[in-house]
Amino acid sequence: MKLIPTQEAVGHVLCHDMTQIIPGQYKDARFRKGHVVREEDIPVLLSMGKENLYVWELAPGMVHENDAAERLCALCENENMVRGQVREGKLELTAAIDGLFRVDTARLNQINRLEEIMIATRHGNRPVRRGDKLCGTRVIPLVIEERKLARAEAVGAGKPLLELLPWKLRTAAVIATGSEVAKGLVQDAFTPVVVRKLAEYGIETVRACTPGDDMDAITQEVLSARETGVDLILCTGGMSVDPDDRTPGAIKSSGARIVTYGAPALPGAMFLLGYFEDGTPVMGLPGCVMYAERTIFDLVLPRVAADVPVTREEIAALGEGGLCLGCETCVFPNCGFGV
Repeated sequence: MKLIPTQEAVGHVLCHDMTQIIPGQYKDARFRKGHVVREEDIPVLLSMGKENLYVWELAPGMVHENDAAERLCALCENENMVRGQVREGKLELTAAIDGLFRVDTARLNQINRLEEIMIATRHGNRPVRRGDKLCGTRVIPLVIEERKLARAEAVGAGKPLLELLPWKLRTAAVIATGSEVAKGLVQDAFTPVVVRKLAEYGIETVRACTPGDDMDAITQEVLSARETGVDLILCTGGMSVDPDDRTPGAIKSSGARIVTYGAPALPGAMFLLGYFEDGTPVMGLPGCVMYAERTIFDLVLPRVAADVPVTREEIAALGEGGLCLGCETCVFPNCGFGV
């Protein structure tokens, strides 16, 4: 720190908050620690009785926290994101659209292991809405060595750490299995739930049918749905080991490549995911999707809706956090389910 006359402070960095008091009107910090003094600030500071100021001496090779936050933000920022204003050394990105938020976790962790640097994000592979916060960046000290910041930029160079992908799938077919549904013995309560969840991602259900429990009939409905060109095919029910539950076999018979039958998630262990050669996804949804607030379907659907292929490895990684706690008030996706 050094003490200098206020009139000579333009371009210097304040060492502490400076409070302005206007009786009956205002009492707050007019200038915050880290503020870079501008020409127009000088009359205000003098009116506050500040004839001299303590400022930081920025030595060569040092970067102010505001500039550092901007540079860290540049490592994260991608299309469909909005950069805020830097405030007290902190800078945030928010979502410009509804979509799937993704994080390059390995590189993010590598940067956060560096000294005096931090980037904090929300969980990746989650749906976000326009205006949601995505991340915040800053450095720990008021000024940081250029070389430390350069290390972070070397890790992040070439590709942003974050992605925000728009919803891409537009149409779906729902095949409600079960002889009790086909015969009208019970009302189909499954399809309305699926239709509602799809609509959250802008997906319209353009085809729905009830082929019963016959495996060949289910297979034919899957193939017929594919011929119509829908973006997503969903089979509801018939996913357990009961002899009458034939949905997994029917989907396999349709020629789809099965990514997984079974998932380390509760509710939703009997979930099936597959893809046809043209990339069209097909899912087998267990009965829990009909009655549970959130299930494996809610973890996988955002990725599928953004046309991001889901691998068996990614399904396996859902095990830690894959137990829904069934909270009295559900706050998903702002919770630990699936992360």
